[in-house]
Order: sequence, then C-alpha cells, then structure tokens
Amino acid sequence: MFAMSEVAHAKKADLYAALRTQLSALLSGETDPIANAANTAALLFGTIPDINWAGFYFLHSETELVLGPFQGKPACVRIAVGRGVCGAAVERGTPVLVEDVHDFPGHIACDADSRSELVVPLVCEGNVFGVLDLDSPLVGRFDADDQAGIEALAAIYVETSDWTTGQ
Repeated sequence: MFAMSEVAHAKKADLYAALRTQLSALLSGETDPIANAANTAALLFGTIPDINWAGFYFLHSETELVLGPFQGKPACVRIAVGRGVCGAAVERGTPVLVEDVHDFPGHIACDADSRSELVVPLVCEGNVFGVLDLDSPLVGRFDADDQAGIEALAAIYVETSDWTTGQ
C-alpha cells in the first residue's frame, strides 16, 4: 500500500527528488493511463506548495485536447491545439512556463484565481499525446527548477502507463 508522505524541504531539488520516489512507488505495477493520471494529479496537488490546480489534458484528435484526471476547481473540458497555455505546449512540443497568465496572449481563464502556469507535454515514441498542467494563484510561482522537476515526473507517468490498450 502506498502512503503519501509530506515533503518539507527547503530546496526544490529535494522536493522533486522525493516526489520522483513517491510517484514511482505509487505507480509501480499499474499501467492503466487514466488511473495513473488520477494518482499523479492527486500526489502533485497534495504535495506541491502554492498550486491551485494539477491535472491532465489528452489529445483526442489532431486539433483538440480533452480534460483528463485533475485536482482543483472544475476546468475547461476542451482546448484547441494552439489555444491557451496547454494548446501552445502541444503545438510547440515543448514545456511552457508562464509567470503571469494575464500576459500570455490567448490565455484561457478556467479559474480566475490562477496567475501562473506550467504545462509539460506528454510524449510517447516521439508523439505528443497530452499535457500535464499546473496552475498557481501566485505570479511567478514556477521557475526552471519546477519545470525540470515536473518534466521528470511526467516522464515517470509516461513510462509507467500503457497507451497501447486503446484508451
């Protein structure tokens, strides 16, 4: 049985190292991508300070992302590729870190309290199939250390989840 432990470290590197260990243990032996996304979102939301949303959007066509498992307030269900921070991350195929979403052209305000955002594409066999999205009510909440940490956690999610089952 997995037991989530509190991560109270001063350094982000320590936080993300602990989260990598916890996420690997949490997803160990489970390959269902939806179950793994749900548990990943819950772990991130419960342990990363100063975030108000953590979750997934999955590509359901070449032009549209659809909401997956998440923690936080209700969210936009469908996002066009190229729109908002999530759509931009898919279109670019790279992470997008936004210090202040009010300064991001075309930002989609699902939660008016969100001020900064970090979106990491999920890539399998060279193809983007979704994104891991974090929001914060604080301007400038995310930095390069957060981006590297979330990229490593997204990689664990991708590696443990089996997308060949047609889900």
